[in-house]
Amino acid sequence: MSRYSRFNVTRRAFLKSTLLVPAGGSLKRSLGMVALTSPIPKAFGLEAATRQKKPNILFLMTDQQRGDCLGCAGNPVIKTPHLDSIAKEGVVFSNAYTSTPSCTPARSAILTGLSPWHHGMIGYGRVAGKHPFELPRAIRDAGYYLHGIGKMHWFPQRRLRGYHKILLDESGRVESPGFVSDYRLWFKEQAPEMDPDATGIGWNDYRGKAYALPERLHPTRWTADRAVEFIENYQRSEPFMLKVSFARPHSPYDPPQRFIDMYDEDDMPAPAVGDWAAKYARHEDSPRPSLWHGDLGVRQAKKSRRAYYGSISLIDEQIGRILAALKKSGKYDNTLIIFFADHGDMLGDHHLWRKTYAYEGSAHVPMLLRWPKAMGMDNQRGKSLPQPTELRDVLPTFLDVAGAPIPDSLDGKSLLELVRGNTKDWRPFIDLEHSMCYNKDHWNALTDGKVKYIYYAFDGREELFDLTGDPNELHNLSAEPAHKNTLLIWRRRMVEHLSERGEQFVSGGKLAIRKERLLYSPHFPKETAVS
Repeated sequence: MSRYSRFNVTRRAFLKSTLLVPAGGSLKRSLGMVALTSPIPKAFGLEAATRQKKPNILFLMTDQQRGDCLGCAGNPVIKTPHLDSIAKEGVVFSNAYTSTPSCTPARSAILTGLSPWHHGMIGYGRVAGKHPFELPRAIRDAGYYLHGIGKMHWFPQRRLRGYHKILLDESGRVESPGFVSDYRLWFKEQAPEMDPDATGIGWNDYRGKAYALPERLHPTRWTADRAVEFIENYQRSEPFMLKVSFARPHSPYDPPQRFIDMYDEDDMPAPAVGDWAAKYARHEDSPRPSLWHGDLGVRQAKKSRRAYYGSISLIDEQIGRILAALKKSGKYDNTLIIFFADHGDMLGDHHLWRKTYAYEGSAHVPMLLRWPKAMGMDNQRGKSLPQPTELRDVLPTFLDVAGAPIPDSLDGKSLLELVRGNTKDWRPFIDLEHSMCYNKDHWNALTDGKVKYIYYAFDGREELFDLTGDPNELHNLSAEPAHKNTLLIWRRRMVEHLSERGEQFVSGGKLAIRKERLLYSPHFPKETAVS
């Protein structure tokens, strides 16, 4: 059974039957006849590589987007034609995960190419001020011009880390003294009498509402406008890496009304509720808009999802404008495009909201990759690749396409290896974890996309899910005799995985009980370990 079996549609059937709306603009070739100034990227594997300019890199990401919220992932309700077009010309990584499903540790994985234990963040805190090896500096050193737009969620907030320039939208977050984001400075110039937060929905709100201001002022539109301007005006001789980091669909779920109107509330999928999830149903009689658990009813969940889907369709439309600008400029054919989210959103599944959980709504993310025409591998375009991938794989992928060496110290692998068909040495499963956040549950998990094992270290609970037959994680199999051997296999894998961490995690060959919160591992740069 497919992961998205509840949608009753296959990805192949979707791509055949859906009219993909073009992003606009004519398709032009701009394969500059410039000799490479560093080693030929092994991604090319072609004699023509010596005549090609290094590919540009378009780095698209969203905040808090579920892995099942793309048309190309098999969701028949959501409207994402431009993202689906990237999938049609590239690949979908159907088992993509975020190892630590909250904003800052997820971004540490992108930044470092490391697992949570090795980059040091195993829960939600501040990103380290500096790691020994970071993506922006490494790609800059490979000969690229770097421009970042949108949400970075770093500390200090204005630190460039190797980018030549960044334009920030930090969702109202102020962590550095006197900080004001570029979006808010622009908003004040454009609409000095208006309040950017006038819609009245909070940053961790479960409610949705149409954006109360003119659409041109929406932060999603601002982020795309800046990206289009960069592409249209780029005249430098170096290839570019353009990071476009949208602050949505993370709450507030506040798309303009026309995007809410694209969806019928009754068409929204009802929340999945496992037969183990009753303990999360209770909530205050007057639930706070930022609650992390509670059964608010199917109708409220569908209302939230309608606005959430609208936020994603708004992002998709803006990505279409960015792709159109690439095509019009002649840069599209020689640009590697990657799209993914930092983590997902439970949206009421199992009576849970927001993120930080091991479950699919929180930890499974969308991930698409489209490579330049000169790389060939056309037989791979339009495929769905099932190997477990993770955010740590982004940095080595960029090094690969840039023709730069990939350090052995990285935990991530180049996604282009999977596109090339080099699957033999790929990881058999991926590790997930999160320190205590909303409650006392801190957990470690392993999954290969077919089975998921979760260990709760506070009290030793275990969960085992058959993702192939039960993609919504409705039935915990850990206590069922028929699955005892499977449980033992995955428990042993967890023991092996955690053994490097010492007695606090594995004692006497068994998974240890841990009562205390541990936010940073010993690998985290100590001087910036502030919770």
